[in-house]
Amino acid sequence: MTVGSMENVEVFTSEGKGRGLKATKEFWAADVIFAERAYSAVVFDRLAARIMWRVEREGTGLTEGCLVSVDDLQNHVEHFGEEEQKELRVDVDTFLQYWPPQSQQFSMQYISHIFGVINCNGFTLSDQRGLQAVGVGIFPNLGLVNHDCWPNCTVIFNNGNHEAVKSMFHTQMRIELRALGKISEGEELTVSYIDFLHLSEERRQQLKKQYYFDCSCEHCQKGLKDDLFLAVKEDPKPSQEVVKEMTQFSKDTLEKIDKARSEGLYHEVVKLCRECLEKQEPVFADTNLYVLRLLSIVSEVLSYLQAFEEASHYARRMVDGYMKLYHHNNAQLGMAVMRAGLTNWHAGHIEVGHGMICKAYAILLVTHGPSHPITKDLEAMRMQTEMELRMFRQNEFMYHKMREAALNNQPMQVMAEPSNEPAPALFHKKQ
Repeated sequence: MTVGSMENVEVFTSEGKGRGLKATKEFWAADVIFAERAYSAVVFDRLAARIMWRVEREGTGLTEGCLVSVDDLQNHVEHFGEEEQKELRVDVDTFLQYWPPQSQQFSMQYISHIFGVINCNGFTLSDQRGLQAVGVGIFPNLGLVNHDCWPNCTVIFNNGNHEAVKSMFHTQMRIELRALGKISEGEELTVSYIDFLHLSEERRQQLKKQYYFDCSCEHCQKGLKDDLFLAVKEDPKPSQEVVKEMTQFSKDTLEKIDKARSEGLYHEVVKLCRECLEKQEPVFADTNLYVLRLLSIVSEVLSYLQAFEEASHYARRMVDGYMKLYHHNNAQLGMAVMRAGLTNWHAGHIEVGHGMICKAYAILLVTHGPSHPITKDLEAMRMQTEMELRMFRQNEFMYHKMREAALNNQPMQVMAEPSNEPAPALFHKKQ
């Protein structure tokens, strides 16, 4: 796949959505439909200036490999609320203070358009491991891909590789639009702008607030999987009053947990999670969103505290719930399964850990591709756990003895501190 080549897609008018992209040939899971370099990409808060410099240097026409110019991207400025309009005016005034007077001058309307484009079309740039947001970029062709809560594509950021001695073997920083399954010729290409794990009405509200459109996808119209998001125990089934009380209790507890996490009180976080999960047990099923949010938090924090045995139990429950809700090739599912596999591996559950790592590897081969740094790391883990699993099956006693000796001879490894921020979203939205 040549970066910048767009022969696999075609711009068309999508009913009820405006412009969109459709496939010009058939694709299968893991196929890269197109790869695109950023029109502009910088650390946060400098993107508008970088775009203006490029417009000044090259003009506003189509650049090589682009299906649409920055001028023609949606800005939705007319949909901004009063507070957003006020922030926009401040941003424009600040920009004009720093823009060199000897450079090409742009109208306030055009500068507002650029800020609106960044607000609606900015793509989050993460570090190589996909764990921390480090910047934002504009990818014009990607901006033409419409949203669907259950999409047929995923978009992944790849930092490229410059480790080879000869530059001819280097790969460029780019985004890749990858197929999640079979896509027919002429079918519209879609990605999800937000995380799927929300009630359909909540997703619609979030999309309306952030991207200024009403989602009409099948999952939102029919409320698909909402029953699982709100699932309660069946035998015996709790009353509506009990469910209502537990929902409110869960919301209150999550607020307390957020406060404790922000203050670094991780033992308090674990205590709150345990208490809430215990109270939820006779009421909510394991696909209930409030249960899953607690399981995700407590497994991460316990791993940080080196309590891998307990963390592995919660991680397995979390993955079981996610598998019933996410698309089988969802990138967030793959990352969650990978983390759960690592937790079980650290806990000494080599069979479960290896199985999860293999499952995560299969997902990430589709969503990230074999050359992505995360996939390469996961492949190394898969090979290591496979070797340990063979040893375990040959002599379980000796495996545990060797593992214990290896752990005792190494300094304690401190896990990354749990972040109160979610994993970086793909699509940047100014807060």
